[in-house]
Amino acid sequence: METVTGARASAAERVARHWQEPPGLRGFLTTVDHKRVGRRYLVTASVYFTLAGLEAVVMRTQLIAPDAGVVAPQTYNQLFSLHGTAMIFLFATPMLFGFGNFLFPLMLGTRDMAFPRLNAFGYWVFALAGVLLFGSLPFGAAPDGGWFAYVPLTGPRFAPGPNLDVYTLGLLFLGVSTTAGAINFISTALKLRAPGMTLNRVPVFVWALVVTSFMVVFALPPLNTANFLLFLDRRFGTHFFNPAAGGDAVLWQHLFWLFGHPDVYIIVLPALGIVSSIVPVFSRRPIAAYSLIVLATVATGVISFGVWVHHMFAVGLPQLSLTFFSAASIVVSIPAGIQVFSWLATMLMGRVVPKVPMMWAAGFIVVFTMGGVTGVMFAVVPFDQQVTDSYFVVAHFHYVLFGGAVFPVIGGLFHWWPKLTGTMTSERAGRWAFWLTFAGFNLTFLPMHVSGLLGMPRRVYTFPSGIGWEPWNLAATVGAYLLGVGLLVVLGTLWYAHRRGPAAPADPWGGETLEWAAASPPKPYNFAVIPTVHSLHPMWDERSRASLAEGATSEARVLADGHLVLRTSELDGEPEGPLEMPEHSWTPIAAAGALFLAVASLLFDRPGFAAAFGVATALVVVRWLWPKEAARA
Repeated sequence: METVTGARASAAERVARHWQEPPGLRGFLTTVDHKRVGRRYLVTASVYFTLAGLEAVVMRTQLIAPDAGVVAPQTYNQLFSLHGTAMIFLFATPMLFGFGNFLFPLMLGTRDMAFPRLNAFGYWVFALAGVLLFGSLPFGAAPDGGWFAYVPLTGPRFAPGPNLDVYTLGLLFLGVSTTAGAINFISTALKLRAPGMTLNRVPVFVWALVVTSFMVVFALPPLNTANFLLFLDRRFGTHFFNPAAGGDAVLWQHLFWLFGHPDVYIIVLPALGIVSSIVPVFSRRPIAAYSLIVLATVATGVISFGVWVHHMFAVGLPQLSLTFFSAASIVVSIPAGIQVFSWLATMLMGRVVPKVPMMWAAGFIVVFTMGGVTGVMFAVVPFDQQVTDSYFVVAHFHYVLFGGAVFPVIGGLFHWWPKLTGTMTSERAGRWAFWLTFAGFNLTFLPMHVSGLLGMPRRVYTFPSGIGWEPWNLAATVGAYLLGVGLLVVLGTLWYAHRRGPAAPADPWGGETLEWAAASPPKPYNFAVIPTVHSLHPMWDERSRASLAEGATSEARVLADGHLVLRTSELDGEPEGPLEMPEHSWTPIAAAGALFLAVASLLFDRPGFAAAFGVATALVVVRWLWPKEAARA
């Protein structure tokens, strides 16, 4: 035993020499370590979530009573448009990509993502896209046409200012980051799994994010096309969406919702993967029906691309086509039901330990199921046509997206906080945070169902008295304040744990997946010895755990001769040989910065500068891709 321990320590020392990064500001700007990039995604997305949440508080204050005058109508338009845009594009997907960046290599038993520099580049593009969108608000230039930007209201005739140019260019710029991240997740999951990790031993969270990544690759092009065409209409006088000149306004809706409805599942599927990671650990048994959950995840990704007209039942499309999309909207709820029953069966057959992460997972199941029920109601065409553009819709999608994403995200933060920071959170403070948030969430959004059924339209900045909406809006606003308090307690709990929390062991919860085999927080190289996986639950499997120590005498498993990872086969995880990985580099931040300046130049109508910065971006990419051997020669 002492010989094995000594060999493992020696392996760690040898590997560490090749995985250190520069300290200080240089290391901060040039790092490609997936863990540091993942933490940055989490922090930056949380900042954008906070800013978007403050916008929501202002909106709810404006609607606390009839005929309020807290903000002007134009300001309100910008607040609700930027709120929705930020929550969808700058918080939900990047936050979940942050979990993926941090956890993917750890769960897969490898040392980094497949494309480390692309990973860092994606983060810097995301961060700068948020600066572009939020930076427009103080100048009155924030998007003001809703997060879906329906034409013709967002065309040059009705929206002549720069607001919608910020929207189109900002989302096109951000799409570069999202697409790069998706390709990286797919490549990492297929080629860098630990030996023995066949496809039927891949954690559910990894499956969820891989399916999400494939969805991003296919869903983003319609959105990018729509934004590009709208930018051409606005800036160069084309008429893609102008019916008077032969264009088609409904084309925007088709293109947008070809992305928009799959995007609901792009957001929700990784969150479901987080829940599928939490429930088995705190139920003390493997997840029930693993194969069915994986099939349900894949089925959701496929079916979601046939449901986009679900958002267009009131447009005036042929009745026969509405029937097919109504059926698809009902069918897509079946895979989600499979996952809910799997979690419930896991808890029923296990021994539930009601720790804070499990409380957030259980709360998610409650609110997500409620949102799912109203979602099935929208699949019924006559009902959908009655409540379209009402506050009933607002209530529904907040139950699905806030309840379906934010609850798992916070549960995931409490669950993986020991791994993220090396410290433990307060159980008592975490419980207070959960109950305040759960109560505030339901008090905010449950009354909106009623006000919507009473006829209150969405996107209105005020309302008259005497029509029965007052108590429901008052309750929703009080709930928003309570929800804000709960989220502040979450933030305070995590911050206090980071600064003063007790040190965390490697595996404080008794987890089942490989990230719990790494130190808390993990070393730059993650694993001194690449593990061999013998089951779906490697940390609950003696042979898999033993491989971390026994492999210390194998050079093929230590890979101490450079900045190396182990490449494996796509299906069965068979070793194929070492793969040298890029180290810290200036090129990701330089490429992102040059591309940002090109986009900003287009926004300010400076095509010459835009072309120059575009060329600069291309030159940085050439330097990025220049072969190391050729550079040395």
